Amino acid sequence: MNVPQIELNNGVELPALGFGVFQTPPEETVAAVETALATGYRHIDTAAAYLNEREVGEAIRRSGLDRSELFVETKVWISDYGYDETLHAFDKSAGKLGVERIDLLILHQALPGEFDRTIAAYRALETLLGDGRVRAIGVSNFMPAHLTRLMAATSVVPAVNQIEVHPYFRQSELLAVDAEHGIVSQAWSPIGGITFYRDGAHGSTLRDPVINEIARAHGKTPAQVMLRWHLQQGRQVIPKSVTPSRIAENFDVFDFELTADQLAGIDALDTGVRGGPEPEQITLEAFGRPIPEA
Repeated sequence: MNVPQIELNNGVELPALGFGVFQTPPEETVAAVETALATGYRHIDTAAAYLNEREVGEAIRRSGLDRSELFVETKVWISDYGYDETLHAFDKSAGKLGVERIDLLILHQALPGEFDRTIAAYRALETLLGDGRVRAIGVSNFMPAHLTRLMAATSVVPAVNQIEVHPYFRQSELLAVDAEHGIVSQAWSPIGGITFYRDGAHGSTLRDPVINEIARAHGKTPAQVMLRWHLQQGRQVIPKSVTPSRIAENFDVFDFELTADQLAGIDALDTGVRGGPEPEQITLEAFGRPIPEA
């Protein structure tokens, strides 16, 4: 199965469905990524702060796939922001991944209280892009005001903005801003499948009656319906799992199509309540931690 491609704003193509390793322990990462690659995934999303880049690289080597067949994405953590620091962060990540060039390198968070460091870090990404050491650059968890400040001070529009998007937290305004600037919205936590949602009124999206009714209508699982919802609305998705059956299930989302009414029904589930950290509250004091050299 060849996964459809999304063309980024610089012409680089990104698989519409990727495989994430957020919160995947290093000791489980090699097997999970090997399974994903054997299943057919060709985009792997990791981050310096996940502390599993080395294991992602090992799985890539073991896969036997040619490097040109794979799209590798990672993120610079806030502790490594600053121009020279971010250039060095690339060296650390590339070394751990065992690659000379990273396909997509993004800033993991905005640093609102020290935005000059965020800008300096992004300018380092621009240098890496110009030098051909990365193929595309972007950001993650940037809100509209962050994007405005960044684009006013830099010259390359981010290719992606990786953000929390799922049926219970759609971020409609941010999705619209990304689209207006030609930035691909990349959904982390795309199924939002936590045990009890933070608003206190909803359980897991996987048990939502609207989503389950749609799943029954298509003979699919709730997770597959949510991934299809993202894909049909133009978002790139990076589901994660360490369970081989779920890794395969999440990949099997290209043989059905949701109706306009079904898409709207899922849109209407939005609670407006964020599950992850509040982007405006990211500080080095609260979230900073050193990223190991090796």
